[in-house]
Amino acid sequence: MAIFRLAPETTNIPFMRFRRVSYPFSALLSILAVVAFLTMGLNYGIDFSGGTLVELRARSGAADLAELRGLGPKLGLGEVEVQSFGGAEASDLTFRFGTVPGGDAAQTQAVEKLRAEISHAYEFRRVEVVGPRVSGELVQSGTLGVVVAIFGVLVYLWFRFEWQFAIAAIIASMHDLLLTVGFFAVTRLEFNTTSIAAILTILGVSLNETVVILDRIREMMRKYKKMPTDQLIDLSVNAVLPRTIMTATTTLLALFALSIFGGHVIRSFSLSMTFGIFVATYSSVFICAPILIYLGLRTEGTEERESTREEAEAHAAQRRKPGETPA
Repeated sequence: MAIFRLAPETTNIPFMRFRRVSYPFSALLSILAVVAFLTMGLNYGIDFSGGTLVELRARSGAADLAELRGLGPKLGLGEVEVQSFGGAEASDLTFRFGTVPGGDAAQTQAVEKLRAEISHAYEFRRVEVVGPRVSGELVQSGTLGVVVAIFGVLVYLWFRFEWQFAIAAIIASMHDLLLTVGFFAVTRLEFNTTSIAAILTILGVSLNETVVILDRIREMMRKYKKMPTDQLIDLSVNAVLPRTIMTATTTLLALFALSIFGGHVIRSFSLSMTFGIFVATYSSVFICAPILIYLGLRTEGTEERESTREEAEAHAAQRRKPGETPA
């Protein structure tokens, strides 16, 4: 029975030749991502900005967005944000307004005023109320979670591999983080707690792909001691390429289904994860692996260590007396 493969088992793609193109390209994208974040900022969701988010559905026909936007001054809600989803004639929409003076009780009262005003024409499908204190705590917790995750990756790789491998993985992870944040800034997707979960998941996927490649590089270093570093890395990446393509493809199939059929609630998560899978796969091959060359990883050093150890063992064997067993 023939086995379906997305990539041939034996490939000989010179990935390391592309590093002179991939590094300037990635550096440019990273700079643009930082500029977009500093100038445009993120479209913070209700979790981080505080306020109230109401998901509505028109009971008949399409939603009247202009009428709903006029309810802000009328009900004393301040500036409101009304956004439909599902097309021009969509009946589903979100109605969002910021915190009102008076604390949580005033925020709840504002929701009741809105309900009394439009409940005859719109169905209230979901209501989320987040105070400013809670939103501030969520920002701190989310940022701390990302920092701790990156630090944990550094410690793990430092003990698992050589220091060059740890630094290469951290640079690739930071590259993925910057581009994902830039993706949120450019696309204006809502940045909420599920977005933090998406970023941590992307870091996990990137780390998984990176560890697979680094582990194969370390294995090849022991097997081919005289092979130049760039050729050895090419050989290692090509060896795991079918597995990398299969993992990314199966994950993307699930994410495409979530993006299309998952609805508005998880749209931010599914789209950012889809982008992140592409970035994580790209960085593990074109960012993490080539940087080992610039960090001074040399297979010749492995050969010298092996030769030194073998010479020491031979010298110790010559010094042992006849019939004496090694300690």
